[in-house]
Amino acid sequence: MSDMRTIGTERTERTMGDFIPHAPCPGSSTPDPGILSGLQGLKDLENTGDVTLCSADAAKESQGSVPRVPEVAIRVEGLSMRFGPDTVVKEVSCDFAAGQIHGIVGRNGSGKTVLMKCICGFLRPTRGQVTVFGKRIGKDADFAPATGMLIESPGFLPAETGINNLRFLARLSGIKGDARIKECIRLVGLDPALKKGVGKYSMGMRQRLGIAQALLEDPALLILDEPTNGLDKQGVKDIHALLLSLKKEGKTILLASHNPLDIATLCDTVHEMDAGVLSPAQAFA
Repeated sequence: MSDMRTIGTERTERTMGDFIPHAPCPGSSTPDPGILSGLQGLKDLENTGDVTLCSADAAKESQGSVPRVPEVAIRVEGLSMRFGPDTVVKEVSCDFAAGQIHGIVGRNGSGKTVLMKCICGFLRPTRGQVTVFGKRIGKDADFAPATGMLIESPGFLPAETGINNLRFLARLSGIKGDARIKECIRLVGLDPALKKGVGKYSMGMRQRLGIAQALLEDPALLILDEPTNGLDKQGVKDIHALLLSLKKEGKTILLASHNPLDIATLCDTVHEMDAGVLSPAQAFA
């Protein structure tokens, strides 16, 4: 049987013309029209001069050689997840390369969040396995090692300030003092001295705090479900800049998003989840 896993190619320039990983994952699906039309709209801006894009081939030519295939951060093998009679993730096999930003798009209910929870170790798959940095989840480690996570809406104590919420979490992680906590709060554009409780935060502020929480232990891998949800235009720019800077530091990021700008600006590889099947996004095939 041929190897049906995929691994994204390394890119050093932003490309809109080639989001397709090295080889196909099992299964196929129709691209999400909202995501793909948004991406096509961004591509069309190239003709106006407002955005400068390049093809992946051009990026490789400018480097003078084809880039090497990076090591694997996440390996998913034959993963299926059932809830009662419903199979919500179907035979997913895919590799996500280290040091890159990987995007997953798809409609609500397509299985994106369930797949992410299986990768994190929050859910045990019905069949198949997940390996993160060489550790098999559920066997070698209960949860994904060296991983910061923001899955669905971040949960905080509403009466406590942002810094107090992170203090509680830092204490559980063995982080001493406030230096790292304050650093993470500032990284996401919040003020550590803010006195109001998180219950009075806007949705965007809570989302920023959730990302700060994911960064607390300086993880090598970030798994983020809709990281720009609830953010205004400047907030989106701030988080994009942060995630790209983390990539430059060598971190790996797996994100799910409905925002075409997230995908176009951030992602080295893009997959689509449709009815539990993961496949390379074909928007620019």
